[in-house]
Amino acid sequence: MVISIVSLWLPILLAAVMVFVVSSLFHTVLNWHKNDYKRIPDEDGVLGALAPMNIPPGDYVVPYMATKEDWTSDEFKAKVERGPVMFATVLDGKAVFSMGPQLVQWFAYCLLVGVVAAYVTGRTLPAGAEYLSVFRLSGTVAFACYAMALPQHSIWYHRNWPATLRNMTDGLVYSLLTAGAFGWLWPA
Repeated sequence: MVISIVSLWLPILLAAVMVFVVSSLFHTVLNWHKNDYKRIPDEDGVLGALAPMNIPPGDYVVPYMATKEDWTSDEFKAKVERGPVMFATVLDGKAVFSMGPQLVQWFAYCLLVGVVAAYVTGRTLPAGAEYLSVFRLSGTVAFACYAMALPQHSIWYHRNWPATLRNMTDGLVYSLLTAGAFGWLWPA
């Protein structure tokens, strides 16, 4: 018998709340991610050079190539050799001090992970399934959601591997919390 997602609303919600709280602790109390980014040399000089450009918020690559031909051009190759080469995200300055929208999006994402875990687990395991079976399956699904896409950032965008591994460790903790909520509150 298929278990509906709606009937799993409580483990979905509990998992999202636990992940939200623990992730807040990781980022505010434990300073687990303090070394994810480095200070750029001459930060004031870089800010002074970039500010007059009024770069709108968005994701950028420097040097930029619009076409395959750009990739092979001598001009592009010279820019790459001269450097720096970077991937950068420019934020609206107000967004840094107003985290409300990001926190809402993060909580919504945590709920979505719970829904995906509920969907897969509810279609795979019956009511009354053993705790460990529910824990393993829902935790695996949650880990895939929270962590498995993160290595792409290091592979393709050269994000430092220690930061990626810390984020994947976060994902492991979040998946264990999700698994615990589902195993505990699985329908009899």
